[in-house]
Amino acid sequence: MSSGISLAHGRPLVATPGPSIIPDRVLAAMARPMPNMYAGDIVRITEEIFAQLPAVAGTAGHPFVVIGNGHAAWQMTIANTLSTGDKVLVLESGRFAVGWGNMAAVSGVDVEVLPGTDRGPVVPGAVQARLAADTGHEISAVLVVQTDTATSVRNDIPAIRAAITAAGHPALLMVDCIASLGCDRYEMDAWGVDVTVAACQKGLMVPPGISFVWAGPRALAAYETAGLRTGYFDWGPRMAAEEYYHLFAGTPPIPHLAGLHEALALIQEEGGFGAVWRRHQILADAVRAAVTAWSTPGGIELNITSPAHRSNAVSTVLTGSIDAYRLAEVCERQAGLTLGAGIGGFGGRAFRIAHMGHLNPPMVLGALGTIEAGLRSLGSPVGGSGVAAAAQVIGEALIVG
Repeated sequence: MSSGISLAHGRPLVATPGPSIIPDRVLAAMARPMPNMYAGDIVRITEEIFAQLPAVAGTAGHPFVVIGNGHAAWQMTIANTLSTGDKVLVLESGRFAVGWGNMAAVSGVDVEVLPGTDRGPVVPGAVQARLAADTGHEISAVLVVQTDTATSVRNDIPAIRAAITAAGHPALLMVDCIASLGCDRYEMDAWGVDVTVAACQKGLMVPPGISFVWAGPRALAAYETAGLRTGYFDWGPRMAAEEYYHLFAGTPPIPHLAGLHEALALIQEEGGFGAVWRRHQILADAVRAAVTAWSTPGGIELNITSPAHRSNAVSTVLTGSIDAYRLAEVCERQAGLTLGAGIGGFGGRAFRIAHMGHLNPPMVLGALGTIEAGLRSLGSPVGGSGVAAAAQVIGEALIVG
C-alpha cells in the first residue's frame, strides 16, 4: 500500500476529548504580561469569576478553585469530606469513577466498586439495591461521573439521586463533571448533588491547569469532621480568605484566571449555558448521525448502545475489524486531524471524537470528512456518507433567513 501524500500543512485540528480547542480570545487573554497580583484587574477578574462560578454548576454551593488538573479536585473532595476508614461506593461506567476511587483508597478510604459495563450507564436500580442493603449506613459517599470519556456514556444523575433517596440512605452524592460541564445540562442543586468536581480544559475552553469543586451544605457539614484534611487542599482557610489570593492557598494562577474570565464572557455572549448546551446537542447529534451512516457489520459503530445515554461532549467509536491506530495515524500525519485514542480497554479497537467547547459546524464537518476520507483510504467498510448525514442534522437546525 502506498503511504500517500501528506495534506496536513494547513492549521491542524484537535478532536480529542480534552484539552479541547482553545478560543483565540482566551489565548490572547492568557498571554498578557504579569500584573500586580495584589491590586487592579486581577483582583477584579477573580471576584467576577467567583461570583459566576456557582451558576456554572447550577448551585448556591461554595466554589473552590484548585491549581491542578481534575485529579487535584478529586483529592480536594476526598480530603475535605472523608476520614480514614470511611467507605465510599464507586459507580463504574468506564474508567474515571474507578480512578477517583483508587485515589480515595490511597488516602485510606475503604472503596467498594459497583460493577458496570463499558457500553451503558450506571443502573439506578442496582444503586438503590446496594444502598438499601447497607442498613448500618457504613457508606459515606457515592462517587460517579456524569460523562466518562473512555466509554462516552452519559449517566442519569437525577435518577441516581432518586435511587439514593429511595433507599433512605444518607450518603453524599459526589459527581465528576470534568468531561461534561459546559457541554451537557447539569443542575447541581436541582438534582440533589452534594459535591461537584470539574476542570477547565474541556467545555470551559481553557488550557489545563485549574480545576473546581462546588460543595453543598451536606458536604460542608461533612467537612467539620473530616479527618483527611491537608493544608493545601483545606476548604476552611479558603472560605475564610482575608485576601483574594488566599482562595488559592497562595499565588493565584494568573494566566488561567484571565483565560477563564474570557471563556465565561464567550459563554454569556452566546446566550448562556442554555444556548451552549443546545449547540453541543446539535453538533453531537451530527457526529452520531455520521457514525451511524458509516456503520457496517464488523465495522464502525457507536460504543454506547442507548441513545439517551450518549454524551454530548464525546463519542467513543468502535472500529471492529478496522485498526483504530492506523486510522488515527492517517488522520493525523497525512490530514492534520488528531483523534482521541481508545483508552481503558479500548486501545486499538476504538477512537474518540470530541464535540466539546469551542466548536462550530465547519469544524465538525471538517473532522468528519477527514475521518471518512481516512476510512476510505484504508479500504475500510463504510455503509454510507457520514458527512451527508451530519450535514442533514445541522441543516435542519439552521435558521434560513
